[in-house]
Amino acid sequence: MMKFCTWGNIASAIEGKPVGGGELQIAMLCKVLARSGHEVVVVDFNVEKDYVSKDGIKIVKVRGWDDGVRFIRFFTHRLPRLYKCLKEQQADIYYCQIRDYTHVLAYWAARRSKGRFVLQLASDLDALNLKMRMKYDYLTNLDGGLWWFIKVPLNEIIFPQLVRKADLMLVQHEGQKESLARKGIDSVIFYNLIDMAGLNINPDADRKSYCYVGSLDKRKGFPQFYELARMTPSVQYKVIGKPRDKTGELVYKKIGSLKNVQLFGKLSHTEAIDHISKSRGLVSTSPMEGFPNIFVEAWACGIPVYSLYFDPGSTIEKQKIGFNARGNIVELARLLTANDEQPGLKERARDYVLKHHALNEEKVKEINRLFEDLYRK
Repeated sequence: MMKFCTWGNIASAIEGKPVGGGELQIAMLCKVLARSGHEVVVVDFNVEKDYVSKDGIKIVKVRGWDDGVRFIRFFTHRLPRLYKCLKEQQADIYYCQIRDYTHVLAYWAARRSKGRFVLQLASDLDALNLKMRMKYDYLTNLDGGLWWFIKVPLNEIIFPQLVRKADLMLVQHEGQKESLARKGIDSVIFYNLIDMAGLNINPDADRKSYCYVGSLDKRKGFPQFYELARMTPSVQYKVIGKPRDKTGELVYKKIGSLKNVQLFGKLSHTEAIDHISKSRGLVSTSPMEGFPNIFVEAWACGIPVYSLYFDPGSTIEKQKIGFNARGNIVELARLLTANDEQPGLKERARDYVLKHHALNEEKVKEINRLFEDLYRK
């Protein structure tokens, strides 16, 4: 039995209320390993006390997280105490995901305990260059003030080093693997997981609308979705999510005046999936992603994905389970208006998910082999 440790705002995801897609994936991985008999520890700065989840996962509070003087306590108290907490776990494997310089603390803890450090990419940007990250990430969110000028340089200095020094690099699709290979970095594809049990497919639903689901902000292309909806007045849309920045708030007010758009606000994960399963298709206008959970969830319901820009690992094109407009909003508008049937798409989409993403018995064995082999090295 190995001891596996990760950290972040993960406890809420383990309890069924994830704050994001990355946290949901980490929680699912933790549950797989815990149910397989391994010791799993989640270090979380948002919990009030230590406890053990119903899945047997040990949740550990970072003590003293809110001590110290505001504005400087992140460096004087939070980082040192997070490192102390991680180091105390003496884990065999420390696992991190999402581009963040603070993962260096887990790397140090792994080296101190003679454990292994595993890092997983959560976006294609993580494997690209600074110019792309500035365009599609850093410059789309300048609300952090002075903190922006601290975080961005630290991320750019530290995270690439962690990618090179990790004992195991995990990626979400073939495209990310190829990007790292061009830098001389080996990696393993670790597909996003989905639990198919209890998934409501709604085969007899009256599909009148397309769904747009996620964070409503500039970085995710919400302004482009507004333009798409305005260009296609005969097409009905359901928008699920809430604004996440000033641009999103402005667009949200404007899009509410369109007669072909229904705004549902933020819904539970289950409610959002139910809407997707009853839709004509899932629409995405995000210019840059990793491998969105929502794509996998739509395909699991047999629903096509219509993307303005992004196709993770060319999956949409290769599997013929939707449409990638490659930035051509006019072509996407035409396609959504035509609403042509794609024979066999439902079966292709579900077959793809069952083969690569479904959390079945074979997938559980695959996950255990991956981490156990690393542990035994």
